[in-house]
Amino acid sequence: MNSETCCGPVSFNLMTAFESLPDPRDKRTPHHLLTDILVIGLCTLLSDGESFNDMEDFGKAKETWLRGFLKLPCGIPSHDTFNRVFSALDPQKFSECFIRWIEGLRQTISREIVSLDGKATRRAKKQGGSVPQLVSAWARENGLVLGQIKVDDKSNEITAVPELLRTLELKGCIVTLDAMGCQKKIAQQIVEAQADYLLALKGNQETVHEEVRAFIDDLLCRAQNGHPPKGLQCSQTVEKDHGRLETRCYYQTDGIGWFEDRDKWAQLRSFGMVESTRQIGETITVERRYYLSSLPLDVECFARAVRGHWGIENSLHWVLDVHFGEDQSRARTGFAPQNLGLLRRMVLNLIKKDDSQPKLSIRRKRNRAAWDNNYLLKLLKN
Repeated sequence: MNSETCCGPVSFNLMTAFESLPDPRDKRTPHHLLTDILVIGLCTLLSDGESFNDMEDFGKAKETWLRGFLKLPCGIPSHDTFNRVFSALDPQKFSECFIRWIEGLRQTISREIVSLDGKATRRAKKQGGSVPQLVSAWARENGLVLGQIKVDDKSNEITAVPELLRTLELKGCIVTLDAMGCQKKIAQQIVEAQADYLLALKGNQETVHEEVRAFIDDLLCRAQNGHPPKGLQCSQTVEKDHGRLETRCYYQTDGIGWFEDRDKWAQLRSFGMVESTRQIGETITVERRYYLSSLPLDVECFARAVRGHWGIENSLHWVLDVHFGEDQSRARTGFAPQNLGLLRRMVLNLIKKDDSQPKLSIRRKRNRAAWDNNYLLKLLKN
């Protein structure tokens, strides 16, 4: 039998995960199976599609092939059906399916960096409403999205982050967050999950930020002959790229005995600072960022955690905007923005897990999936 037209009975982990997802539609009326709708949507995004219209078009173009592993009792759903289902699907239940699936793909890596950060989907803004924000958890060494949660319209990342943390397996990891996540309760939650934290300091912890800044800056002022004083470790990296020279100096100290609030931050062990000096032509800019951490004194580990958090921008957010057009997505109805966001993250994970074509970019892998049914099926089975 020709594998291009019929791939025979097929089951893969994602289909199994989808089977436990509650169908939001009236059980008496659906003509199309929920699993069929989700798999077609997933295949469409894997094949460089984006919209609900793309899902309908992809399904009709690939119907013979899809019937090799989907039931499709009433043929291919319309774009309106895709819209209604993704708008009504419970995003929390969908996320639970995602997390169960991804834990089966994720490898256990000691001291893995897990970064949490929010991202806006600007075109999904409703008239008079706020811009939807999706907070994702990115596992650096695995190169996988571990989970996602939408920030409530009347709230901010402070309330969303604890909900996402509760769903993740974090034992032995180093969890990094920007200044919005620098909260005592979040630090406590991370420690209770048997993980370490690295929290960026800024205006939301103004007093703590100023105290840590003054302490580390004073230590640096007392450095002699370029050598930091005892208790302050230092590491440096230099990057040159297209006329830009960037030097980063990482400093970490476990001298926290003077800090009056140290017992209010769960297992606080160190403070850190990164000084970035950027030179482009004759223009030089210097920026300093400060951190609270449960990490013991080991500046190389501290530096790796800082770089790991910065990586979420290039490895996840930039990829979602450039390759998946997330920031331009106009899906606004109901739960569609976060459900499509999660579907994009599923696709990215499937592509990242594919090691059969290591030299192919994400764009080329998605193009190949659109052209090659066998390769598309291989991605689905990851």
